[in-house]
Formats: sequence, C-alpha cells, structure tokens
Amino acid sequence: MEPSVAGPVLVVDDDPKIVSLVRTYLEREGMQVAVAHDGTSALAAVAAAPPSLIVLDIMLPELDGLALMRIVRERSDVPIVMLSARGSVADRVHGIHEGADDYVPKPFSPAELVVRVQAVLRRTRRAERDGVAHGMLTCGDLEIDLDRFQVRRGGRVVALTPAEFRLLTALVEAGGRVLTRQALMDAVYGTAEGEALERTVDVHIGRLRRKLGEPAEDGRYIATVRGAGYRALLD
Repeated sequence: MEPSVAGPVLVVDDDPKIVSLVRTYLEREGMQVAVAHDGTSALAAVAAAPPSLIVLDIMLPELDGLALMRIVRERSDVPIVMLSARGSVADRVHGIHEGADDYVPKPFSPAELVVRVQAVLRRTRRAERDGVAHGMLTCGDLEIDLDRFQVRRGGRVVALTPAEFRLLTALVEAGGRVLTRQALMDAVYGTAEGEALERTVDVHIGRLRRKLGEPAEDGRYIATVRGAGYRALLD
C-alpha cells in the first residue's frame, strides 16, 4: 500500500451549507479543499486530482456514499472519513466495514471533524513525513515495509487501507503478545479518538483476514484470544 499522493481534502456532500462550513474550517487550518455535491462528480474529482483524504456523506444523489466508497476502495487507499445522519452503532460499524477510516455522525461539531481529519492525515503520513528509515517487519510470509507503507504476501502487494495497515503493524510489533481491543483501537484511531467503537476493531480484523486469505477465525497470521483480544502468529 503506497501512501496517498499529497492533494486536497475532498469534501463530498449534497448540502451546500455543510460543504461551505466544512470547507471554511478545514481551510482555516491551512488545508487545500476540493468539493463535490454528488457521487458522480466526486468520482471525477478523485480521478482529476487524487485527494489526500475524503470527507464523504452517505446520502448522495446519483451515486450514494457507500457505493462511491466501494469504487474508490477498488482503486485507492485514500483515507475516508464518513459523515452521516445515520449514527447508530450498527451504521458506524457498517461504514467501517465498507472501508471508512473514521465515522462522524450528524449533527457534528466542525471543530471535532477537523481534529479527526487531522488525526487521520497525521497517522497516514507519519512514515513519509518523519523521513526516518523504519525498516521491515515480517510475519510468516508477510513483509511489512514501514518505509513504503506497504504489505507484501509472498512477494505480492496486499492492498490495505491505512487503518488495516496500522492494525497489522501493531499486532506484529507486539511480538506475539496479546493486544486488547482497546489497545488496537488506540493504534488505529489514536488516543484522541476515544469515542471510536471497540466493535470496529473486530470489523477491521475481519477485513484484514479476508485480504490476507485467512478464514474468519484463526489463520496463519492472526489469532483470536477469547475474552482478551488478538495476537500475531509469528512462528
């Protein structure tokens, strides 16, 4: 997984007032912002100028946010922060399951949204921004290249989202120790993201296992420790 190309934050929402509000707050923090008001225009914007992050509403005309996210995920690992009036636990988990890196329910605080966007961008760009050689981690036939932000299995690249990459890295760096869901949630969302749901860790684990070719339960790389959390299988 290559780091996303530095580009604008793309705000996608069919409500002009919300777009204007979010754009104002992001630009106050020095971010370049592009906007789209429907799914089709958003796809065109992504192709024209690859964004560094997408703030994406679910309810969109022409192509809804979830369908748009599925298409984007087939082509890119760009971080995505979902915005939606659907704020139930099930809706948040579903959004994460479909590929979102974070989920902000409406009504929302623009200041909180900015903090979440900054946190996702900071985590995604950390390896590139630091300019420090972090080296390689291994787990069986998996190679985790911390410099290139890339995972290879048997020499072939495995396309992971930034959240999935952070989760796998945390497990392997733990050296086989069991990590609780809270510890993994901190690794994925950071300590500033305390409202993130622990259930989303299970969703990320499920997606990660599928991409690594594992069954739903224990496989070659990740083991479930009942009542405790997860650990990497390093042998």
